[in-house]
Amino acid sequence: MQGFLDIFDIYLLEAVVNGILLGGVLALLALGLNLIFGVIDVTWICYAELVMIGMYGMYYMVQVFGLPYWAAAPFAILLVAALGAALHYIVIAPLLTAPPINQLLATGGVLFILQSFATVAFGIDFRNLGIRLPVLAIGEMHFSYSRLLAFIAALVGMLAVYFFMTRTYTGTAIRAISQDRQIMSLMGLDTKRIYLITSALGGALAGLAACLLVLQYDVHPFVGLSFGPITFLICVLGGLGNFVGGFIAAFVFAEIISLGGLFSDLEWGYVLAFAFFIVMMFIRPAGLFARRS
Repeated sequence: MQGFLDIFDIYLLEAVVNGILLGGVLALLALGLNLIFGVIDVTWICYAELVMIGMYGMYYMVQVFGLPYWAAAPFAILLVAALGAALHYIVIAPLLTAPPINQLLATGGVLFILQSFATVAFGIDFRNLGIRLPVLAIGEMHFSYSRLLAFIAALVGMLAVYFFMTRTYTGTAIRAISQDRQIMSLMGLDTKRIYLITSALGGALAGLAACLLVLQYDVHPFVGLSFGPITFLICVLGGLGNFVGGFIAAFVFAEIISLGGLFSDLEWGYVLAFAFFIVMMFIRPAGLFARRS
């Protein structure tokens, strides 16, 4: 009996650590979505599909054009950053004064367009990068190097965004406009330029996430469904536009998913996470850390 409890404790610890590693990537995704909402006040329903395009970019650069992973990653990040800027310029900018439902429908339409484009252009086959990283064994516990790498890179990316937002003029302008759009525009700040930069930065974060997720997921046109809905729920639970709330909520969701997978299977972990979200919406409809109006 004692031996069984010892093994169970090891598996429990392994699940907790894996939840922390998963939380880093989810927090990176939530940061990009929260950044866009916090500044532009528009929720990109199609955010996960930008990640999907970045994953396809990584696949083709590594598998077709023969670039090493470390050289392909910057190109993928720039590709999705440009896609984010183009999305803002073509779709979001004309709808900034439109009702929120119109904005949601527009980004939802972009979601289906990107999925359909990927289906026609790349087919529905599951593809992978062909990179097999080893597994780190610590006693009876095993951790994927791909998740360790993703966690470290996600933290580095989030720190880079933090220093950009706090140590640069553009970052300060982004934070200022997120707090009071009307006053900043009256003070002569070029809000259109800031919105475009914010969309490109949000796209760059989606591109970084794509570089990390492509090591763990097969690429196909609907891969965004694997992490898109959970990212949106994380942002809502943390309070849309609240960076700290999204960061905390990402790790809460990741631990629920990981521990649910320990007691049953991974699908039940996601079921428990969604159930937790529904319960919390009854208790705190605006999110745990909703911004003050």
